[in-house]
Amino acid sequence: MSDASVSVSEWTGKTGKSWAHEWQRTDRSFGPLTQRLLAEAAAEPFDQALDIGCGAGEISISLARKCPTSQVSGVDISEELLAVARERAAGLSNASFELADASQWNAPDREPDLVVSRHGVMFFEDPVAAFSHVSGQVSPGARMVFSCFRKRSENLWAQELSSILDVSPAPADPRAPGPFAFGERDYVTGTLEEAGWEALRFDAIDYGMVAGEGSDALDDATSYFLRIGPAARAIAAMSGEERDGAISRLRTMLDSHRKGDRIELPASCWIVSATLAR
Repeated sequence: MSDASVSVSEWTGKTGKSWAHEWQRTDRSFGPLTQRLLAEAAAEPFDQALDIGCGAGEISISLARKCPTSQVSGVDISEELLAVARERAAGLSNASFELADASQWNAPDREPDLVVSRHGVMFFEDPVAAFSHVSGQVSPGARMVFSCFRKRSENLWAQELSSILDVSPAPADPRAPGPFAFGERDYVTGTLEEAGWEALRFDAIDYGMVAGEGSDALDDATSYFLRIGPAARAIAAMSGEERDGAISRLRTMLDSHRKGDRIELPASCWIVSATLAR
């Protein structure tokens, strides 16, 4: 549920603050995907990990706890999100966080032998240049594991949201920076191979993105969508009857995905694994 049109300056302002405030519900929404991503990332021993677009730190912190003799460095462009990550990681000596754009980040003394990211790599203006830069900062033979949405057409939640609110229409260039920029397998393959990565593997993951839960699951989901993401941006610009109608349609859409005491939206993602050519 990332904001497709958010600029760097916005991530350091209001938008970053909103996502930082909602880190618990955002972590919840990734649920099963996070577990699959972590299992893949930790499948082989590593000494130093780089978490690209670490946000509020769930992946970095989980890896640091799972692998206490390894070091994990998270980078993000939102100081608000990093503040949450640092607070959550208090007491963890092997997790650190840095305000940085991964496409320009320079490794300290120890070069990472693992690169990981949960939905943080689809926003590079020049993906080949960004991944090439990362390639130059990691050790030979380093592994990379990241998750990203598959194509917009395979993510029903995005289609429904666009339909009822007329927000986040598909861009003219489906590969433009945004949530679905890495939806095409062939495009991702070409991008990574040009940047020096090989032995690519794509695992298709379909899961229920939890938007709300509990006895007030619908209210929970509605308030979440009104806080972050494209629906929040669109509805915030409305007033009066237009706003009321949009919220009513949003609630109807969310309620159609109720499963017991949860609102689960169907999401389709890739978990991509690769190795840096030696």
